[in-house]
Amino acid sequence: MSQTTNARAVLRIEQARAQENFPVALKVLPARHRRHLLAVYGYARYVDDLGDEPLAEGIDRLAALDGFEAELTALYAGRAVTHPVLRALAPTVAECRPPLEAFVRLIEANRVDQRVTRYATFAELVDYCSLSANPVGELILHLFGQAAPVTLALSDRVCTALQVIEHLQDVAEDHRRGRIYLPGEDMDRFGVTEDDLAGPTAGRRLRELIGFEAERARAWLDAGAPLVAALHGWGRLAVSGYLAGGRATLDALADADHDPLGVIVRPRKRRVLTRWLAATVRSAG
Repeated sequence: MSQTTNARAVLRIEQARAQENFPVALKVLPARHRRHLLAVYGYARYVDDLGDEPLAEGIDRLAALDGFEAELTALYAGRAVTHPVLRALAPTVAECRPPLEAFVRLIEANRVDQRVTRYATFAELVDYCSLSANPVGELILHLFGQAAPVTLALSDRVCTALQVIEHLQDVAEDHRRGRIYLPGEDMDRFGVTEDDLAGPTAGRRLRELIGFEAERARAWLDAGAPLVAALHGWGRLAVSGYLAGGRATLDALADADHDPLGVIVRPRKRRVLTRWLAATVRSAG
């Protein structure tokens, strides 16, 4: 891709970071940790953009994903890379040695997005989250040197919950892109049709469905919450921020009466801070 295209991509990453539900890299963290977290976030955000955002005319989306994976592999092989996102990631790879496979799974998630636009069951959606969300948590644990079977399993719970919550926020946007992440079996159960997702506001049945999925996500978040206590040092502080962002977003969704069509659902910073302090204090007890 051209330098202009890359520059626009980097700008989109910065804009997206400002809209996240959680603090990507808390300012109280040491500069080294912040740099690594921002590099991983930049990578994940850019890969998502390759899968979602409009590309320059003549560029094939799958070919772009393949090319980016090839350059990622070159980075891990010790060869020079030119893409700014991967150049920013290079020091993180050298210092922390996060697994290549986790980065590749994020690319594969966006390949899946090109061919799968509906999920029949929640189990299918969880499988998708194992590609689209869980690798991010795995990478973060490696950045703090705290990746172990127990912490990875708990992280998967948290990351799947955060992904489901994001899908609930973005029901209207995803529908405009031709994608639905609400499980088909649940839509049928609540009597929700695809046409219901295109309205200016959510009707009663859709709000009930969103509320059901929100409580399911909360249960997954609660199941993964012991991760914070299982960590130590700066890792605990960072991860508690992500957990707080998820809880604050569920609060915002409830405040909107579970209507993500008529309201832009975003957590208030004060509420994220309150949730973060609560999670941090609770884990220290």
